[in-house]
Amino acid sequence: MPTLLVVQHTPSPAVQSMLEAVLRGAHHPEAGGVSVLVRAALSAGPADVLAADGLILGTPANIGYMSGAMKHFLDQVYYPCLEVTVGRPYGVYVHGNDDTAGAVAAIHRIVGGLRWRQVAADVAVVGAPTKADLESCEELGALLALTIS
Repeated sequence: MPTLLVVQHTPSPAVQSMLEAVLRGAHHPEAGGVSVLVRAALSAGPADVLAADGLILGTPANIGYMSGAMKHFLDQVYYPCLEVTVGRPYGVYVHGNDDTAGAVAAIHRIVGGLRWRQVAADVAVVGAPTKADLESCEELGALLALTIS
């Protein structure tokens, strides 16, 4: 059964609502054969990535950058997964109070080094997530699940 790994750091209600929307989408009925594994960024590691067929990365934007927890995750998996996970499909959701550009760019720089394949548009939300933002998160989850199913 294909596995979708959702690596998240969810310290706020806004990011929590985005995670919940991603998970609703990931359980899309047409992707019924996909196992969805949710891991906190500080507890996820190389074994999780190596066992996954696709990934979704979710983080708040902190002072113009991804959370320290997400950076720690990416640092931990970089070399063990570098050659083995080339082409792995992924998507990203980020929440910030005033900006998300630095966080999104930093994630893509690191993931670009891993040579993963982005299959969904970033969901970058500033301020309280709107209904449309949460629908975009659901679409992100569904697209990743359908991609690997």
